[in-house]
Parts: sequence; structure tokens; C-alpha cells
Amino acid sequence: MASEKALVIVESPTKAKTIAKFLGKNYIVKSSFGHVRDLPEKGMGIDIANNFEPEYDITEKAKPKVADLKKALKESDIVYLATDEDREGEAIAWHLTHALNLKGKKTHRITFHEITPKAIEKSLTAPREIDLPLVDAQQARRVIDRLVGYKLSPFLWKKISYGLSAGRVQSVAVRLVVEREREIEAFKSIKYWSITADFEKSPATFQADMIKYAGEKIKKHGIDSAENADEMMRVARDEKYHVASIEEKTTKKSPFPPFTTSTLQQAANNKLNFSAKQTMQLAQKLYEGVTLGKKESIGLITYMRTDSLNLSADFISETQKYIKDTLPAEYSLDKERTFKNKSKNAQEAHEAIRPTSIYRTPESVRPYLEDRAFKLYKLIWERALATQLPEMIVNNRAVTISNQDKKIEFKANGATLKFDGFSRIYTVSVSENILPELSEKDPVDLKNIASKEHQTEPPARYTEASLIKVLEEYGIGRPSTYAPTLSTIQQRGYIIQEDKKLKPTDTAMFVNDLLVKYFPDIVDYQFTAKLEENFDEIAEGKHEWKQIVSDFYKPFEKNLLEQEKNVTDEKLEELSHEVCPECGSKLRLKKSRFGAFWGCSKYPECTYTKNNSKDAPEDNNKEPEKTGGKCPECGSDLVIKHGRFGKFIACSNYPTCKHTQPITMGIKCPECGLGEIVERKTKRGKLFYGCSNYPTCKFANWNKPYDKPCPKCDNTMFYDKKNMIKCIKCEYTMPNPEPTQTEKPMEENPGAEPEMDNNENE
Repeated sequence: MASEKALVIVESPTKAKTIAKFLGKNYIVKSSFGHVRDLPEKGMGIDIANNFEPEYDITEKAKPKVADLKKALKESDIVYLATDEDREGEAIAWHLTHALNLKGKKTHRITFHEITPKAIEKSLTAPREIDLPLVDAQQARRVIDRLVGYKLSPFLWKKISYGLSAGRVQSVAVRLVVEREREIEAFKSIKYWSITADFEKSPATFQADMIKYAGEKIKKHGIDSAENADEMMRVARDEKYHVASIEEKTTKKSPFPPFTTSTLQQAANNKLNFSAKQTMQLAQKLYEGVTLGKKESIGLITYMRTDSLNLSADFISETQKYIKDTLPAEYSLDKERTFKNKSKNAQEAHEAIRPTSIYRTPESVRPYLEDRAFKLYKLIWERALATQLPEMIVNNRAVTISNQDKKIEFKANGATLKFDGFSRIYTVSVSENILPELSEKDPVDLKNIASKEHQTEPPARYTEASLIKVLEEYGIGRPSTYAPTLSTIQQRGYIIQEDKKLKPTDTAMFVNDLLVKYFPDIVDYQFTAKLEENFDEIAEGKHEWKQIVSDFYKPFEKNLLEQEKNVTDEKLEELSHEVCPECGSKLRLKKSRFGAFWGCSKYPECTYTKNNSKDAPEDNNKEPEKTGGKCPECGSDLVIKHGRFGKFIACSNYPTCKHTQPITMGIKCPECGLGEIVERKTKRGKLFYGCSNYPTCKFANWNKPYDKPCPKCDNTMFYDKKNMIKCIKCEYTMPNPEPTQTEKPMEENPGAEPEMDNNENE
């Protein structure tokens, strides 16, 4: 091997850079930049008549990279395909063998859970062949998803409006959100009261809740009026009380298992407010490698797409040593703790997400990580360390207070933390409530009693975290699919976020109802989960993938052909839950080049329309807000309207006069000096700032402009991410007087310039 030249191919340039530093001069490490072959962008790319044979092309984006890899191939004697070890990584390796024509070339497949010198060296000593069942499982998923998208979406375009889309997993996720919204809408709130008393056992006081009255236990929501609560309190005030019983119990709470993909996304969403997509992007960077000062680059965490709870013996041993070195003796375990997967379908990588070394503490790597990456690494490090720490121990105390005939009872619950255990590292909330020293039969004095009105709450909307949890419980999707699924349903306008909660748009509810009625299998939870099981069985070599595709497609196609004839305009109108306020006819979802909207089904006789979103800032039929100005083209009033990219000014005489203009911030453009800065939004709704003179002037900036000119050169200043204000020309810098304004808008493509849209006012 010493004289052989080896080409190592990975997916990511960062991963390639990290690995290259581990290997010697006989290794060339190159990146494929992800997939090099895929189904064609135009056309379905599946030969249905030829047993669903996929037609793969080298993508336009990948052609230069493939040419570069072929050039490196000529200089190499042996090839190592070192893509990720999940199904997608296996498929990328397989596609590389075809794109590079590696048949006859000395080729090996290697995998590793972490990007460290030890892991890479070990993988090179144990190469294997490409796992074709894993590739087939990925092909089956890709082909079925393409068939659904290319067959069902055009049906929606034809029957409803152009631009709508349906996806196999995405449509099920939307259904969950829609059904939760329907539960919320149907919920009828109930008022009820609770009664709490203050008791004194000198010198301390404590609170207790009434649990029994007139000899009967108070049922949940049992006090149903203020009058009943007042009468119960009146009777209770005249009684004498004593301690009837004391129950003491010690409870132990075990540490959480190490992170899997889904639990990492859930925890990052709940604790750090990160989206699933953001979490995976940050985790990818931590996995692929970080340069720690002048030291070599190294991966900080193990592979982040996994549903395994395993921890390597080496990591457990290292962690136990770290605990003995850094924590008091009572935090060391006598025996290592391991975890078992509850899911029978657990697959993908063979280890949980953990640090590559527990000795790489969050504080030691903090100088080399941006803030969000540091927070995520800290979360992963703490969770992994906590797995080898003792249980948390809580002392619970329940005290029952009774009147003399025991017909009225109150209960006080106390809790004290006896030993913090794993929570010393991985914080969990414990509501401590310390009760005074009490003994049975002790008399206590009722000092005060009060009632409180409550109202039952509807079920909460899903967050990204709770939706991922439900998808996993149903067996829908796999580790690599959660983040793209949630991202897709939001990008396509089916789901919006409101205070971190996921809310369906009217479009989502309408399309969901159509799919539930006419394509029930596509959005059926059990059917979708069963298909995931089929993919798992293909990966295990139990099924031939094209047979699974055929079994899915034949009934799907038959139903599609039936519904193309069956679903009429009248049947679509039956799905609408809204009625035109002007003529009483049903509203229908329609779409124009300006976006989806609701229109009267009796058009053109009735021209009523309304915005598509439940939360649209205005109804199209409401009187728009006047600006006080006149249209420069026809002299009519100028009004404020709302479009896909925010507010804009338009002529009130539309459509006769189509004059529009942006709403400016009163700050001159630093590039042309003629226009003024306006707020704009990208196609995906991200805020940026550009020139009102677009497209003549294409100035654009992610940062918000400051409302005062530069004191040094009189040019425009912008807030920056370092809590400062900086001149765009002379770079004069000053502290931000209002720190709350410095937050930088999240970039759609960090590092790239925001793109203008010619139709920003539509």
C-alpha cells in the first residue's frame, strides 16, 4: 500500500478538508458535493413500463465536480468511497461508481461514525463492498416520492390551481397540523373553580388545595360555579383542622438517553429555539470538522442522522474517567449505563449523537465556534455526559389536612431535591416546595381561603419539536427526513409559524380535505408508516425494491385516473367551509400569478375575493388605507396594499391604473443616491433592505439601516451583528444606542447577497 496512491471521496468539502489532515501524502481527498446523479429535473425520469427503471442523470451542478474527480482518478491506484453510512450516503457511493465508471477499478467502501484520526484509520483497515440493499431502499423511497409528486401535484393544478403540490410524507405532516387545528376550533371551553387555603403551624404557613367536600372527593372540574365555590368556602371557614396523614416517598429520575436525530431536534427546538433545519445544519458542521486553533481540524460530534441509542465502549470508559477526574466521588457509577431502542425499526448509523471526546468540553472549544454552534455542542456534550451520571433523587411529601369529621380535606404536596445527580450537568426543572415540620394529628389553623376561576384550554398547536415526536411515534419518516419535511411544508405555504406554533393556512386545510376524501391512502398514518417498514425491509434484503414500488403504484394510479373523472367543480365546492358573504355561494380556492386567493364560485356574476391566509392583514374587499398622496399617473388616491413581499403603495384606480411604488424608510440609497431604502422580502419571506430605484439600482443589504447619517462622511449607516452601527462607505463605527435593534435578520443563504424580485409589489 505504501507505493499506491489512494483517492478518498466524501460528500462535503469541509469533511474532505478535515480528513485530508489525518492522512498522509499518498492520499488525495476530494468532495463530491453531495449527490452527483439524480432523477432529471425536467420530466419524471422513471420508466414505468420498464418495471419502474429510474433514469439517472449527472446533474448540471455536479458535472464540473465529476470532471475533477475523474482527473484525480487518473492519478490514483485505489478508490475509497467514504460517504456517510446511512442509506443516502450508501446511495451517493453507488452513484459515484456509475458516474466515475469505477468498474474494474480497485474500489472500497469505508464508513465511520466520527471524523477523528482513530476512526478514519480503523475504517481504512476494514473496507467493504457497497451495501446494495441500502441503496435499493433509498431508490424505492426516491422513486415513490417522485411518482407521488409528479402524478398528484398536476392533479391539484388541474382541479384547483396551478402551483399546489403534494408529497408522500409532507402531506401526512400537514394532515396532523390541520387535524389539530380542527380540534382547537371545535373545542368548547369549560369554566371551573379551585379552592386553596393558607394553613399555619406556628411559626410557618403553607398552602393546600381542597380535595374533598361534604364527604365526597372533588372531581376534576367539579366546582362549576362561583356560587358553589363561595358556599364551600363559607362552610370550610367555620371548621377546625388537623394533620390527618403524611405520606413520604423518595422518587428517582434516571438521565435521558443520548441524543438521536429526532430527540436532538426536539431538545434544540425547546431549549434553544432552533428549527429542525437549523439544528441539522449546525450539527453537520460540528460533525464534519472544526479547526481548533493551530491544532488539526477534527469532528466534534458523531454522525448526526441516527436513531440508535448505543454509545461505544471507548466513549463510556472515557466518560467515566472524566467524571472521576472532575466531579465528587458520589457522581461516579459502579456500573456503566446503557440504553435500548424502543423502536423496532431503529436503523441508520450504529451510535447515538455524542461528542467525539468528552474531554473536549464546551468551554475549551468555545473560542472556535460561532454562538449557535457552541450552544448546540454544549447541549450534545451535556446530554452525553449525563448518561453516565447517577439518578436524581427527590423527596416527596403529601400532607392531608382534615376537619374533625373528615368530610372536608385539603392536600399539600412538598418536594425537595435530595441529590441532583445527572441534573448537575443536564438541567431539568424540579419544582421544590418545602413544607414545615408536621406530625400526624397536629392542629393547624386556617388563616385564609380563596377560590380561583379556571378555564379548560384547547389542545396546543404543534411546535416543530412536538410534530417531529408524533411523526416518530407513528413511524412516519426516518432521521434524515424530519428536517426537510418540516422545512418543505413551511416553504410551500401550507404551514406558518406563530409564536413557535405551527398553524395551517386555508390552502393546507382545503388541500388536506381533498386528499383525505379522494386519496385516503396517501395521507393515512398507518399506510405511510407501513411503507416506511417496507423500506426498512428492503434495506435488510427481505424485499425486492421494484416490487414494493409496483405494489404502491398500481392502486395509486388506478385511483388517480378515477378521481380525475370523479372530482368536479361541484365536488370541490363541497369541500369549502366558507360561503361568499355577498351572494351566498361557496368560495373556491383559486390562484393567480400574484398567489392563491379565495373567490366566489359564481364568478363572473359575483366578483367577491379574499386573501388566502387566515391571518391576512386585510380582506381584499375592505377599504384600503389611504396614504394622503395622489397617483402621479392618473391623480387618484394612493393606498397601502399587501403583497407577497410585504406592504407597498398602489393606485386606488387599479386595474385601470397599475401604478405602484414601494414604501420607503426615508433613508437615501448609499449606492445611487437617488432612491431611498425600502424593506423587502425574498421569495421565502426573509427580510432585507434594498433601493427603491430597483432594478436601475440593485443595492441590497441584510442589515437594517440606521436612521441617522454618518457623522464623518454623511453617508448611510447600518446596524451590524456585533451590536455596533457602521458606515457603509468610510466604515466609521459607533456603539448601538438601542441594542434591541441590532439583531440581524436570518439569512436565506448566509453569505450571499439578497436577491431582488422584479415583481416585489405583486
